[in-house]
Amino acid sequence: MDIMSAQASSGSTSALRWVLSCLATLLRKQDLEAWSYPVTLQVYHGLLSFTVHTKPKLVTACAMQAFHSLFHAKPSPGTLPAELNAQIITALYDYVPSENDLQPLLAWLKVMEKAHINLVRLHRDLGLGHLPRLFGTATTCLLSPHSQVVTAATQCLQEILKECVAPHMADIGSVTSSASGPAQYVAKMFRAVEEGLTYRFHASWSSVLQLLCVFFEACGRQAHPVMRKCLQSLCDLRLSPYSPHMAALDRAVGAAVASMGPEVVLEAVPLEIDGSEETLDFPRSWLLPVIRDHVRETRLGFFTAYFLPLATTLKRKAMDLAQAGSTVESKIYDTLQWQIWTLLPGFCTRPTDVATAFKGLARTLGTAISERPDLRVTVCQALRTLITKGCEAEADRAEVSRFAKNFLPILFNLYGQPVAAGDTPAPRRAVLETIRTYLTITEPQLVNGFLEKASEKVLDPASSDFTRLSVLDLVVALAPRADEAAISKLYSTIQPYLESKAHGVQKKAYRVLEEVCASPQGPGACFVQSHLDDLKKTLLDSLRSTSSPAKRPRLKCLIHIVRKLSAEHEEFISALVPEVILCTKEVSVGARKNAFALLVEMGHAFLRFGPDPAEALQRYLVLIYPGLVGAVTMVSCSILALTHLLFEFKGLMGASTMEQLLENVCLLLASRTRDVVRSALGFIKVSMVVMDMAHLAKHVQLVMGAIGKLSDDMRRHFRMKLRNLFTKFIRKFGFELVRKLLPEEYQKVLVNIRKAEARARKQRALSQAAAEEEVEEEEPFRGKGDSIEEILADSEDEEDEDEERSRGKEQQRLARQRGRAWLKEGGGDEPLNFLDPKVAQRVLATQPGPGRGKKKDHGFKVSADGRLIIREEEGGNAKMEEEEGTKGADEEMADLMEDVGVRSKKHQKLKQKEADSEELEMPPQYQAGGSGIHRPVAKKATPGAEYKAKKAKGDMKKKGRLDPYIYIPLSKTKLNRRKKVKLQGQFKGLVRAAQRGSQVGHQLRRKDQRP
Repeated sequence: MDIMSAQASSGSTSALRWVLSCLATLLRKQDLEAWSYPVTLQVYHGLLSFTVHTKPKLVTACAMQAFHSLFHAKPSPGTLPAELNAQIITALYDYVPSENDLQPLLAWLKVMEKAHINLVRLHRDLGLGHLPRLFGTATTCLLSPHSQVVTAATQCLQEILKECVAPHMADIGSVTSSASGPAQYVAKMFRAVEEGLTYRFHASWSSVLQLLCVFFEACGRQAHPVMRKCLQSLCDLRLSPYSPHMAALDRAVGAAVASMGPEVVLEAVPLEIDGSEETLDFPRSWLLPVIRDHVRETRLGFFTAYFLPLATTLKRKAMDLAQAGSTVESKIYDTLQWQIWTLLPGFCTRPTDVATAFKGLARTLGTAISERPDLRVTVCQALRTLITKGCEAEADRAEVSRFAKNFLPILFNLYGQPVAAGDTPAPRRAVLETIRTYLTITEPQLVNGFLEKASEKVLDPASSDFTRLSVLDLVVALAPRADEAAISKLYSTIQPYLESKAHGVQKKAYRVLEEVCASPQGPGACFVQSHLDDLKKTLLDSLRSTSSPAKRPRLKCLIHIVRKLSAEHEEFISALVPEVILCTKEVSVGARKNAFALLVEMGHAFLRFGPDPAEALQRYLVLIYPGLVGAVTMVSCSILALTHLLFEFKGLMGASTMEQLLENVCLLLASRTRDVVRSALGFIKVSMVVMDMAHLAKHVQLVMGAIGKLSDDMRRHFRMKLRNLFTKFIRKFGFELVRKLLPEEYQKVLVNIRKAEARARKQRALSQAAAEEEVEEEEPFRGKGDSIEEILADSEDEEDEDEERSRGKEQQRLARQRGRAWLKEGGGDEPLNFLDPKVAQRVLATQPGPGRGKKKDHGFKVSADGRLIIREEEGGNAKMEEEEGTKGADEEMADLMEDVGVRSKKHQKLKQKEADSEELEMPPQYQAGGSGIHRPVAKKATPGAEYKAKKAKGDMKKKGRLDPYIYIPLSKTKLNRRKKVKLQGQFKGLVRAAQRGSQVGHQLRRKDQRP
C-alpha cells in the first residue's frame, strides 16, 4: 500500500500497474485469517481511490482486475461487510465507460456482475435494492453498435437473474405493481427489460427475448401479475408474418407457459377459438404447439375443465361440416381438436392435482382409447407419462392404480384385435407399452388373476394362431409382476412350447422365460434359484429343436442364468460352448449380439470359478480351440469368438497365449474359404491394437508372409481390408520394412498407400492452419469469458508494448503517444460540456477509428504467387501412428462387429465418411458424358481422316499406306433392315461427294495446263 501511494501521482504507470496486479493476486491467494486484518479495509479504500484516477486505461486494466478478484473470492461478511460492498458498487457507477470503449466496458460489466452477486449473498434485500439500477444501465448497453457489448450485457443480466433473483423468489412471494420491498425491485427490473421491446431496441430484440425467457423462468410463477402486458406484446409481435424472431418469441412464450402455467398465460392472451368463428384465420392457434412443448407441473384439472370441452365442441363442429360437404373446413377443425388432445401428455408431466383430478378424467380417457383410434396413441402416451412422471407421491400412485382394473381389460382387448389391412402397427405397440407401464403400479393379486386367464387362453385349442401369439405377448408383460407360485404354474404351461414346431410360438415361449430369468430380485429371482437344475435340463434338452427365430431370446435366457452360476455348474457352461460359437453367424443380428455377450459372460463365469485368472481363462479357451479344426463354418465362428475374447480379456490374457493364437490364425490365412480368411484378417486387425509393440514385432514377418501368399482371388476380394492392414503396419513399423516383407504384386498398393498418407498429412496441415485462422479471427470475442484476465487481455498487451518501447528517444515519444487517452467530441458543432456529470464517458482508453489488422502467420512459407509451401515431415509416420492410437481398440472392434453383421448406426455413418479414403486405386478422373456442359467435346474420328491434307484441299497419298479412295467400314449394324433407307442415303452422298471432288480436280488440272 505504501508503494501504491507513492506511485499514484508519478508519471510512469508501469510500477503502479504491477503493484495493483500483485495486490489482486495476494487478495486471491491469501489465507482466511489474513482477511480479518485491518489492512484489508485499507486496501478496499485504496482501490476505490483509483476509480477516479486520471489514467482511464490504468483503471480498466488494474483496478477492475483487483475488484474482480476481490468479489470472485467471496469474502466473509467480517472481511467485506455488505455496506462496503454496496459503497464499491456505487463508486463504480461514477466511472461507466463509453459504449464505444469496448474492453473497459466489458470489464466493467463483468466486475459489476460479480459485485452484485456477492452483495446479494451477503445481504439479500440490500443486494436486490441495487439491481434495478444495474438493469437500467445494462439495458442501455443493448443499444451499443458492438455485438460483444450486447452479448456481454445480456449474459451479465442472465447471470444476475439466475444467481441473485431466482433462488429468492419463493421467499419474496407475489410480485405486483403496488408491491414494496424486494417485490418492488423485481418489478422495476422487469420493466427495464420490458422496455427493450420498444422500437429503438429493435436491433437487439433477439437479446431482449433471451432476457425475457430467463426472466419468465426465474420469476414467472410469482411475478406473473406484472408480466401480463409483456405477454400481450409478445403475442402481437408474433402476428407479424415476416418477423425474423419467430423461434425466439416461441421460446419466450414457452418459458412463460412452463413457469406460470397455461391457465395464467391464456388469461393474459386468450386462445380465441370456441367453434363459432366466422373466419378460419385463428390468429392465436400457434399457442397450441407452444403449450404442448412447454407445459408441465400444472393442474390436470384445467385440461379437464377448459380444453376437454373445447375439443368436444370442435370435434362436433368438424362432424357437422363434414356432413354439410365442407371438407376443408371440417379438416381444419378436426386438426385443431387433435392438437388440443396432444396437450394431454404435457399436462400429465408432474401434475399437481392427480389425486383429485384423475377420477374426473379416467372415464373420458377409457372411452377415447376404445372408441377413438385417432387419439389412441396420444392417450396411451399420456397414461405412460402420468405413471412414470406423475405418480411420485404415494396418494397419486394409489389413485391411478385404483383404475387398473378398468384400463387393463380395455388395453388387453385392443391388443388382441388384428391389424386391419393398410393400418400401421404403431397403435398396437403403443398399447402394449402402456400395458407394461401400467403393470408397474398394479396390485400383484390383480396381475395373478390376469396371468391365470391369459394362460387359459393360451391352452385353449379354439384360439387362433394370432390370438395365441398376442396372449403370449401379454404373458411376457405380466410374468415379471406375478408372485412365485404364479410363475411356477406359468413355467409348467409354457414348457411344452419351448420345443414347439411353430417358430412364432416357440420364440414367444422363450421370451416369457427370458423375462422371468431377467428379474434381479423378487419372485422371479427366487424362482430361478429354486428351479435352476430344472432350467438347465430344459435348456439343454431343447437345444436341437430350437429354431433360428428363437435363438435370440434363448441366448438371453442363458446370459441371465450363467450370471447366477457357481463353480459346480462349470460342466453346464462347457456343454453350451459349441452352440454359442455357432450362433455368432446366425441370421438374426440380435442373436449374434447375444452370442458375443454370452461368450464374454461365460468368460467372467470362469474367472469367478478361479482359482487363478490366467489359468481359468486358459481353461475356457481350451473349450474353443477344437473349433479351429472343424467344419468351415465352425472354424470361422471360432476365430470370431477368439477375436472377441482377445479384445475383452486383453488385460488377463498372457503374451504367450496371444502369440500362440496369432501364429495359428496366420496358418488359417491359407484357407481357400473366404469366411475363414475374413475372420482371420479381423483377428490380425484387433491383435495389432491389443498386443504390445515388442511382441507384435516378433511376428511381423510371419503375418506379412501369410498375407503375401494369399491367392489372387482372395487378394482382390479383401483389397479394402488388406489396404487397411498395410496402412496400420506402415504406421507402426515403417514403409521400408513392410515393402521388403511383401511380394512384388503388393508393391503398387504400398506406393499408393504412401501417397495417400502424404496427401492426408497435407490435408491435416491445411485444416490445422484453417482452424488456427478461425481462432485468430475469434480472438476479439474473448470478452465473453468468465475470467477477467481474458477480458482485459488487449489492454494489458497494449501496456506491455508501451513499456517495451519506452527505451530511446523515438520509442519514448511513441510510448507517450500510445499512453494518451482520447476525448470523444460532441455531435456536429455542439461544444463538449466539461461540467456534464457524464463527461467521464467521453474519455476513451481505445483510439477511435478502424484498427489495423495483424498479419497472420500460419507456420508455412508462401510462394511468390501466394500458394502455401508444405514440406513433408520425417516423423509423419510416428504422428500417424499416434493418431491411429487415438482411434482406440473400441473402433477396431466395431469394425470387426460390422463385418459379422452387428453394427451400430453411428459406426455406419463413420464408415461411410471414410469410404473415399480406402480405395486401392487412384480416384477416376472426370469423363465427359451426358448433355449440356457435360457432353463429349472431342469428335469421333471419321474414316480416311488421316489422309486429309493439312494445307491444301482434298486428300494426299502416304507412303506405305493404301491409296486415299473412299473406304466404308464394315459393321454388323449395317445389316439392320430398319436402317436400310438411311444407309442408302449415305452411299448416295458418298457418290455425289466423289463426283464433286472429281470435277474440282479436273478444273484445276485444266487451269494448270493453260499457257
